[in-house]
Amino acid sequence: MRHLPVYLPPRPMDRLLIASTFCFLLGFAYTMHALGARVYRPSRLNFFAILTGFVFQTVWLSQRGQQLGRCPLSNFFEVLIFLAWSMVLLYLVIGTSYRMSLLGVFTSPLVFLFQVGAMLMVPDIVAKPRGAANPWLEVHAAISVIAYGAFALAGVAGLMFLVQERQLKTRQLHTVFHHLPPIHDLAIANGRLILTGFGLLAVGIGAGFPMGNLHAHRGALFWSLGVWLLYGGILAAWWLHKISGRRVAWLSVGAFAAALATLGGLISIGKPGAF
Repeated sequence: MRHLPVYLPPRPMDRLLIASTFCFLLGFAYTMHALGARVYRPSRLNFFAILTGFVFQTVWLSQRGQQLGRCPLSNFFEVLIFLAWSMVLLYLVIGTSYRMSLLGVFTSPLVFLFQVGAMLMVPDIVAKPRGAANPWLEVHAAISVIAYGAFALAGVAGLMFLVQERQLKTRQLHTVFHHLPPIHDLAIANGRLILTGFGLLAVGIGAGFPMGNLHAHRGALFWSLGVWLLYGGILAAWWLHKISGRRVAWLSVGAFAAALATLGGLISIGKPGAF
């Protein structure tokens, strides 16, 4: 399959991406205000700002996919946007399931930073393919990035655990503390988010094998397996009670930082040799 590198000029649909980023900025501003004032009051503003931003993200990704004729994961710009979308998707599902509405207060700043970083620092250069897209490549790429979204939320849950633990140790219980989930629930949610990402990434890696030409994809496959094994090690240690909840929280934050460094390998997802 041949590819033609092109630069996509600003289009009306880019306003959707800007609008979604503004919605997450509202959540970011609310978080900064709560932390600065050390006062947190439950508000539907943050949830609806995130939900509205998610709708804009979804429409933008759908339109970009129609424009490209494939899953919008052709460059690092789209990968970051798709990762941000995955985080919000999982938050909307898991935040409700685990009754962790405050997870959105910690998630919206990260999503905002991903999107701002993508728009300001990453060129939107794509490679338009000639011919039909490989369906296995589509499945592999999409599920793998969603797995990274689960790992990102695990890092957020780990950060919440550490904040909760620090306040308990110092006995400086701010208003935010009273709205955090119990520290035991945070530890369980953190482990289950890691498990979710681990399972999704396993499916994504498995979907990569039917693509063929594994020799050309060995570099990206190596990184994917490395991330998968890293989180597998954390899960094994957690299940065997070899490490504490605090250590799992620290590892979930550090492991996502390491996994984020491998996203560079996703830049060429739509080209020969990627995955």
